[in-house]
Amino acid sequence: MRNDVFRQAGTPTPGGIVCVVDHASNAVPADIPLGIPAHLLHEHIAFDIGTEAIAELLAKDHAIPAHIAAVSRLVCDLNREETAFGLVPEASDGHPIPGNVGANREERLNRFHRRYHTELEQWLAAAEPGLILSLHSFTPRLETSDAARPWEVGVLYNEDDRAARIAIPLLAAHGLNVGDNLPYSGRDLNYTMNRHAEAHGRPYLGVELRQDLVQTPKDHSRWAAILADIAQRVASSLA
Repeated sequence: MRNDVFRQAGTPTPGGIVCVVDHASNAVPADIPLGIPAHLLHEHIAFDIGTEAIAELLAKDHAIPAHIAAVSRLVCDLNREETAFGLVPEASDGHPIPGNVGANREERLNRFHRRYHTELEQWLAAAEPGLILSLHSFTPRLETSDAARPWEVGVLYNEDDRAARIAIPLLAAHGLNVGDNLPYSGRDLNYTMNRHAEAHGRPYLGVELRQDLVQTPKDHSRWAAILADIAQRVASSLA
């Protein structure tokens, strides 16, 4: 299934693993002028670099189907509550988004956010997954901060840390510098998993990959293999 809000790759198997990618795309509809320089659409403020390619490989090569966002978070941030200030961002990491000033918030919600989450809700209900892999990526350094982010991968969670507690040492065993609820906390920003996983008692593994490590097809293949292995081992432990 594919439209201007999301697409789905692969077919879920009941009790299996699925992947959800809220910030996969930098696409902006032609009728929504953001008023920003074109190069910013290729930066981290527009999308989670590398995640779309990794999700495609997870679906194609590792039997982990994916629900993949098809619109930039600069248009509507699908991983935020409907009431969140940053849902339709007027600025991001120090860059003004003038086209969003005064935007019709309800229209954005109806056109993008609600459609995305309604379809995800139905997809997950049909899939009955044993584990949800929530895939994001993060910039090594914010433009508005001097603080480096040394973690190669972060594991995020809110109240339900079942999968996280298993995955963190497994990722560390790969020789990775693993952030435990870093570079930011899932207790602060975890909307999609709060709604579709924690609220239903579904185990989930929230993963953030550092963007300088997910630049090339070789990187994408490497991370898809690592994440598939970790997710399968986590799911087996939770079964």
